[in-house]
Amino acid sequence: MQKEKPVHEVRLGAIKAAIWKNETQGGGVRYSTHICRIYRDEKDKEWKRSESFGREDLLMVAKVADHAHSWIHSQTQEERERERGSDRGREQDRERDRDRERPRDNDDDGGRRPGPAR
Repeated sequence: MQKEKPVHEVRLGAIKAAIWKNETQGGGVRYSTHICRIYRDEKDKEWKRSESFGREDLLMVAKVADHAHSWIHSQTQEERERERGSDRGREQDRERDRDRERPRDNDDDGGRRPGPAR
């Protein structure tokens, strides 16, 4: 079984944010972010993660959080624009259907007036 991956990651130095996309029951989307510090354990020489930050890490944590926030904001803006676009498309379809259902007058020239005879 393949492990689920975050939709986006932001990394500056040893500080990393993993952004996860979560579907809501109402059909919407929420994003959550996990921020950690990556370090190499000197005993076993393996890479590990910590959710604890020292004073020197805090500015980088803030910058990574800012980048993560900007990315999430851009995603939600794009989703809203897609929804508005599909709403506009549905409204245009409804208007077109209403226009087709309207009775037309026989003398309707479609707003065009005959020009001078040549």
